[in-house]
Amino acid sequence: MKVIIAKVDETLFSGDAVSLTVPGSEGEMTVLGEHEPLVTTLRPGVAIIRSTQEGSSEFAVREVAIPGGLLEVRRDGATIIL
Repeated sequence: MKVIIAKVDETLFSGDAVSLTVPGSEGEMTVLGEHEPLVTTLRPGVAIIRSTQEGSSEFAVREVAIPGGLLEVRRDGATIIL
């Protein structure tokens, strides 16, 4: 799935991922590919993006600190707007 984390004037992350874990307003949540569409608010915390490494069964993990924001999930990906 395609994951984008962006501010109005800057993209902090844009790439493919296997999963996205975020601090939702009601608790931590993980989004996988083909997830049902939803929109929710986020608390301050860390967004964790897991992606596969080419030629390996290991996951690459990237953490992005977020001050809160809005998460939009589509069947083909997710966007966090800060």
